[in-house]
Amino acid sequence: MSAASAFIRKNAITLTGLFILIVLAIAGAISGIFSSQERLELFLAQAGILAPGIFLLIQMIQVIIPILPGGVTCLIGVVVFGPVWGFIYNYIGLVAGSLISFLLIRKYGKTLILKLVSEKNYNKYIGWLEKGKKFQILFAAAIFLPGFPDDVLCMLAGLSSMSLGRFTLIMLLCRPVSLIGYSVGFNIFTSIF
Repeated sequence: MSAASAFIRKNAITLTGLFILIVLAIAGAISGIFSSQERLELFLAQAGILAPGIFLLIQMIQVIIPILPGGVTCLIGVVVFGPVWGFIYNYIGLVAGSLISFLLIRKYGKTLILKLVSEKNYNKYIGWLEKGKKFQILFAAAIFLPGFPDDVLCMLAGLSSMSLGRFTLIMLLCRPVSLIGYSVGFNIFTSIF
């Protein structure tokens, strides 16, 4: 058995999952649901009982293959499902997508990051890894606060020495705060205007 054949067999599930995510991302981009907030909202509204599952998948995909800013899809979750269910679906989808992204980069490294994000974004944040243990603090703060490029930072965390357990803990504890920020901010904004 050749080395390439062994690699493919060993990584078949991961490669198949990544292929499916890429196909779904391309299909979503072609249909326009990733280029327009209104189209995505309409698509989810028409999906009926399947809408929560589709939204969870979209949230996971947009973390792994950054198509839309995470804040946009978080707001869509709140608009379509309301503040409570929107928060729950956002939380589950973003945490799951972040964990998958971390594990993919842990396994496939810088080569995969550069296929998923621009070299400009990569270069902008790769210096954070040089901060050693401070990276974990900066990473937790970025996940805690809305507005940071969480997707890229989750990928970079996969290159760091951070353990999966620590990464998961940061996701579980810090992610809700930024999601609450998006939900509350959106509700305040809509009540004013």
